[in-house]
Amino acid sequence: MIVLRVLAISLGMLALVTVATAQETRVAFGSLQVDPTLPVEVTADALNVDQETGEAVFQGNVLIAQGDMRLSAPKVLVVYNAETRAIERMEATGGVTLVSGPDAAEAQRADYTIDSGVIVMTGNVLLTQGPSALSSDRMTVNLTTGSAEMTGRVSTILRSGD
Repeated sequence: MIVLRVLAISLGMLALVTVATAQETRVAFGSLQVDPTLPVEVTADALNVDQETGEAVFQGNVLIAQGDMRLSAPKVLVVYNAETRAIERMEATGGVTLVSGPDAAEAQRADYTIDSGVIVMTGNVLLTQGPSALSSDRMTVNLTTGSAEMTGRVSTILRSGD
């Protein structure tokens, strides 16, 4: 955020709005870091469990909570580790919203690897942080560090003044 404001000032923006694009951008994400060892709470309208594959499919108004992080989607596939029976990863599809603190991101898909605390969002990613917004093809969020990296065609609108 500060980098974008400094860039806007250094360019000597005279216009009210300037568009900036890049191939990769690192940003802070969320107000707090999330511990990936915290319990994962999932609520949904329906659940289908396949004992043979070790997968569970939550459908309809799915909400996943872990610490202060919230992820919602129409459908989430949960894959369990066959040996430990612990959640290995989650695949959210159909329009996903990820919220952590004051930051929110939307995308078509999100893949969350529990052990690493990494969420990869793809498909028309839109990140909003207060009055600022960034869009890209892909965003990788590291919940343990509270950081994110946006890649692909990254775009934002820089506003001069407050």
